[in-house]
Amino acid sequence: MPTQVTSALRRLVGAIREFTIAQRTLALIGVGVLVLGAAGLGLWLSRPSYTPLFTGLAAADASTIVEQLRADNVPYELTSGGATILVPEEHVYEQRLKAASAGLPSSSTGGYSLLDDMGVTSSEFQQSVTYKRALEGELASTVAALDGVRTASVRLAIPEETVFVAQTAAPTASVFVETDRGVTLTTDQVEAIVHLTSASIEGMKATDVAVIDAAGTVLSAVGVGASGSTTQQASDHEARVQTAVQAMLDRVVGPGNASVVVAADVSYESAERLEESYTVPEDNPALNEQIDRETYQGGGEGAVEGGVLGPDNIAVPDAEGGAGTYESESTSRNNAVNKVTESRTIPAGSITRQTVSVAVNEDAIGGLTVPAIRELVAAAAGINDERGDAVAVEVVPFNATGAAAAAEALAAAEAAAASERWMSLATVAVIVAGIALPIIIGLVMLNRNRRRARDAGELRQLSDILEGTTMPMQLPVPSAPAAVAAAPAAPVLPQGGGAANDAAALAAAAASQEADRRRAEIEALAASDPKRTADYLRGLMDDVRAP
Repeated sequence: MPTQVTSALRRLVGAIREFTIAQRTLALIGVGVLVLGAAGLGLWLSRPSYTPLFTGLAAADASTIVEQLRADNVPYELTSGGATILVPEEHVYEQRLKAASAGLPSSSTGGYSLLDDMGVTSSEFQQSVTYKRALEGELASTVAALDGVRTASVRLAIPEETVFVAQTAAPTASVFVETDRGVTLTTDQVEAIVHLTSASIEGMKATDVAVIDAAGTVLSAVGVGASGSTTQQASDHEARVQTAVQAMLDRVVGPGNASVVVAADVSYESAERLEESYTVPEDNPALNEQIDRETYQGGGEGAVEGGVLGPDNIAVPDAEGGAGTYESESTSRNNAVNKVTESRTIPAGSITRQTVSVAVNEDAIGGLTVPAIRELVAAAAGINDERGDAVAVEVVPFNATGAAAAAEALAAAEAAAASERWMSLATVAVIVAGIALPIIIGLVMLNRNRRRARDAGELRQLSDILEGTTMPMQLPVPSAPAAVAAAPAAPVLPQGGGAANDAAALAAAAASQEADRRRAEIEALAASDPKRTADYLRGLMDDVRAP
């Protein structure tokens, strides 16, 4: 192993040994978080991208396709209760072609493809039934394509054509919808299904389509529409009026100082009414007029004497014997007449009468009067006196116990929400700390290792200085005056003696001078940076004590 790696590992182990128990615990937690994060990221990156192979499958088709995928060793996932099969994206087209060659999926409504198998020998009844099945299949597949719809089934009731136009019945449709788990169709989606179905069949009205979900709830009733049943319409009307009146009173007397209850009577019967009215225009001449006159006057020998008929229709002779006279006049006139024909369909759910009851807190009424409040409520609720609507307003003392309990519950809910927010923030902070702490520890360890390496180099230089082996290098040198003051004086050579003695004395003096100079440098360093010098000496003593 290279020397650099060995020294780095030795320094790392030494740094870890100097950690306290808390530091070691945090380091272990940080390493664990990093390992788990790296493992999770690796699994997520290595996970293949899944794409739907088929959706809306029947149980039999899903089982057959799964067996095919298992035989081909293709990974898959089942969603939507087993009706949707997901496979890796690179296997989608290959598996679809293989399933199509095997005739899968076979459980299909068919749609217009049913008409491809009809022969020339098919009877009129078979053609009619097959055409209706094709329409039902196409509508069902289209409705099932809506968001949130798992499966759909459409049943059409198309009456046979007849020459009697007055006896022609309107076609109707029933749509069964099964939604995904936890999904509820909105009113707009129900209306979309209704209009899609009614517009696809000739002569079908939107009110002739019924929509039912898997829970048995009627989403759109025949004759009512997508607004729901009659009871639901009454509830919606009551809630709408109550909301409007309550909002108005909350602004007038303050929130919590008024209570509103609305009761609406609705009609459960639907009918069609045809009304014709005629009016005569004023100062308008007749369209045409015909007058017939007839006059006859009797006289002469051939005149028949007039008289009164007697018994057995025998004329009784006139005593006077005068001649008979006859006059007749008739008029036929066609006047211009205005004619108004009105045809109305009265659906079930129309409001026949509504009553509004209002209770106002007497402590908050202030300068308002009961008639003034009644007028405001009547205007906000759309009261119709001709219909028999009524408004009742009473000023009563309110019970504050429920309000206090509601306020406490609201405060508790807000406290719980605040606590939940703080918990979420704390969780995020712990996660961030778990990610950032190992990075900070690593940076601290790296800085400490660098500082130790630098200190070790300086300690080695001090050690060499003290041991007298090498000259100091890169030592912090004190200022010039301090160095000059700390430098020893030049040695004085002894007088007399031989050459050998002189050489030995000279060498001893030089060694002493060198030692004094080194000692002066260390003293100068200690004077300029005492803390570092103490650390150097402490490390040097530890190294000397080490075996």
